[in-house]
Amino acid sequence: MPELAKNKKAYFDYEILETFDAGLVLIGQEVKSIKNKHISLKGSYVVLKDSEFFLIGATVPPYQPKNAPKDYKQERSRKLLLKKSEINYLIGKSKQRGLTLIPLRVYTKSGRIKLEFGIAKGKKKFDKRETIKKRDFQREKQRIMKEKI
Repeated sequence: MPELAKNKKAYFDYEILETFDAGLVLIGQEVKSIKNKHISLKGSYVVLKDSEFFLIGATVPPYQPKNAPKDYKQERSRKLLLKKSEINYLIGKSKQRGLTLIPLRVYTKSGRIKLEFGIAKGKKKFDKRETIKKRDFQREKQRIMKEKI
């Protein structure tokens, strides 16, 4: 499953509680553009509209800018394809206070483009500091182990 894009900021800003996979409804040139790794998940989120979920704020530039349709929008909302049971479960979770749906990564699975998104809870500032301390400690530990070998 080659990874095409990753939302690194999501793991820093949010505590991911559960993850789900969904298909994306795309047009032809978007598929080519995404397969060339031209997609940005920065600042994007998943939202519920009329019992359907949509990816909002993801930027997919045109595959060939000169041949792009005049009405093409890079940041248009894209429908997510989910099972009915997942939709019902996510509707309940998205209504809970303090939880949000955040896209984590875009990847291919048997030739199809998939989106992995998670149910997330926002981290507080002190939680983020804790994450930075753990990361620095791991980096320092690796550096010392490398010197001893």
